Amino acid sequence: MRAHYRAEGLDESSLAPHPMDQFARWFRQAAQAAVQGMVYEPNAMIVSTADADGRPSSRTVLMKGYDEQGFVFYTNYDSRKGLDLAVNPHVGLLFPWHPMARQVVVTGTASRTGRDETAAYFRTRPHGSQLGAWASTQSSVIGSRAELDTAYRELSARYPEGTQVPVPPNWGGYRIAPRTVEFWQGRSNRLHDRLRYAAEPDGTWRVERLSP
Repeated sequence: MRAHYRAEGLDESSLAPHPMDQFARWFRQAAQAAVQGMVYEPNAMIVSTADADGRPSSRTVLMKGYDEQGFVFYTNYDSRKGLDLAVNPHVGLLFPWHPMARQVVVTGTASRTGRDETAAYFRTRPHGSQLGAWASTQSSVIGSRAELDTAYRELSARYPEGTQVPVPPNWGGYRIAPRTVEFWQGRSNRLHDRLRYAAEPDGTWRVERLSP
């Protein structure tokens, strides 16, 4: 199986000065492509972590916000990724916008969001998703699906629709502060454009072109 990329190129002169501004440009275009049915969940990103022994793991999560400080997602702190981040805060992110022949590849460092920020986001989640955050002991082994469904039903009875669900103490957000942000644009003959922002000690960003 082989796809042929014929997209327009990516040139240094067209980049925004800050990588998060460039990301905002591409994300808006990906969101528009989603409206047109081309891209599914443009805010989906692959999060790669490693434990204290360097053993990696990856999973897809949904980005729930971004700004000049980085990319934000929410999870159970006792999940595998949460336990990894507790001992090794270095993270890789990947936004795979395949129909657009684009990727954004990020390396950075994770830190927990404040509880006020976490609570504010938790209140925006659908009621069922709030209950799900309590029902699931994410990444742990369970005996059956019935065990999970029972926990959810019990929580539904305790917190019926319209009541306030408290934020689980072991659930919250991470903000990934980027150290490098690469914008990958597929081109013909596998001669792709790869432009990477790298953080400098003085807070500025250096742009490098990588060979495909």
